[in-house]
Amino acid sequence: MDPVSNMLTGMKNANRALRDVVVVPESKLCLAIAQKLSKEGFVGAITKKSRRGRPVFEVSLIAVDRIPKINEVVRISKPSRRMYAGAQDIRSIKNGKGLLVLSTPKGILTDKEARKEHVGGEVLFSIW
Repeated sequence: MDPVSNMLTGMKNANRALRDVVVVPESKLCLAIAQKLSKEGFVGAITKKSRRGRPVFEVSLIAVDRIPKINEVVRISKPSRRMYAGAQDIRSIKNGKGLLVLSTPKGILTDKEARKEHVGGEVLFSIW
């Protein structure tokens, strides 16, 4: 299965159920995405742990007055269909309220950072 989609769906569902923490199997890509979302303020702290001998990390979720910070997540590039965008093709999401996450040669970047760095890459997902 797709670990990025599983992580994003788990975070969205846990946030809607007003859970405080979601546990995600550890991978370099998922950890980098979670750290980027934490930096942008969509999720809270990230802690690495081990569960049943396998490495996992816990992502604390943010809800302000019982309203979840993550409303919707749309996976754009999928294993069955990869989607790429050049630096000039990257547009803002929800008039700047949302976030577009890309995998670029310079690492995992948001839409604003990719436009600033003038790099394109694989469009992973959008979140708002």
